[in-house]
Amino acid sequence: MESKHTDQAKVKAKPGMMHSKVICCKLYVSESQNAMVVDAISRIGQKDPEVILLSKFEDEYYNRVRYTLVSYITGDSSTGEAVFSPIRKVLLAMIEAAFSAINLELHCGTHPRIGVVDDISFHPLSQAGTMEDAAQLAKLVASDIGNGLQVPVFLYAAAHPSGKSVSAVRRELGYYRPNHKDIQWAGQVLPDTLPMKPDVGPTNVSPERGATMVGAKPFVESYNVPILCKDIPTVRRITRRVTGRSGGFPTVQALALFHGDDCTEIACLLDPDHVGADQVQWLVEQIAEEQGLEVDKGYFTDLSRDIMLERKDNKL
Repeated sequence: MESKHTDQAKVKAKPGMMHSKVICCKLYVSESQNAMVVDAISRIGQKDPEVILLSKFEDEYYNRVRYTLVSYITGDSSTGEAVFSPIRKVLLAMIEAAFSAINLELHCGTHPRIGVVDDISFHPLSQAGTMEDAAQLAKLVASDIGNGLQVPVFLYAAAHPSGKSVSAVRRELGYYRPNHKDIQWAGQVLPDTLPMKPDVGPTNVSPERGATMVGAKPFVESYNVPILCKDIPTVRRITRRVTGRSGGFPTVQALALFHGDDCTEIACLLDPDHVGADQVQWLVEQIAEEQGLEVDKGYFTDLSRDIMLERKDNKL
């Protein structure tokens, strides 16, 4: 497949990385076609010796890049001790660079998004790390964006007061509705007056920056399955049968995305403790066969949790 690759950054771990609590952050930015911008943001993610930019994944059709950062986290939110991680400062610098270089009004891609900085998810990576600590860090970063940079922020999962899921937030914002040729998202997709109040930040939306989602949840793996078909409605029906909402795997979230002239991908988020990529691949193939469709071998877009921990410890 064209224009998809994971660029692994071989960076040596520093003394500060030896803390027992390890946090992973995935930063999703709405840009991948401008290599200079993508690389400039990457360089910012590599400046702090206590933060490791483990990987970045770019896709030309999605016009989207994901940066995966790992560092330590200290403090204990359950006891009132302030949570701290070097990731927070690095993230803010990367986010500011993205806002300075990217104009959402000029953006077009086959992956949905509500902002230049579309999503930031925090995941405890080591057993010592807690979901409460990840949620507290997520809320601090949300404040940096919402109150500091004046961009509306919507919280989800453990970072949200009621644990609201990211898919619920997205549905309310119209995230899944394409606004260009029925297969793409172009320009600003949010109305000037938001359909619901953001958890942090202003209620008005900048058309150049859009809004951002920030959450904390257990570690997930990203696995994409290409189907050699450009009939989006048919692939969407297959996608629904893979997810728990329609009787598939309860812990799988999936989205059908146009990917080239003759391919539509089912982009899946998997809970590796409950379902494997091989199970998803098998089910997609079985359902697609009923429709007379051919399926390519799927691929991971990021490292596994174990490999992340190994690389964090400089075991390359």
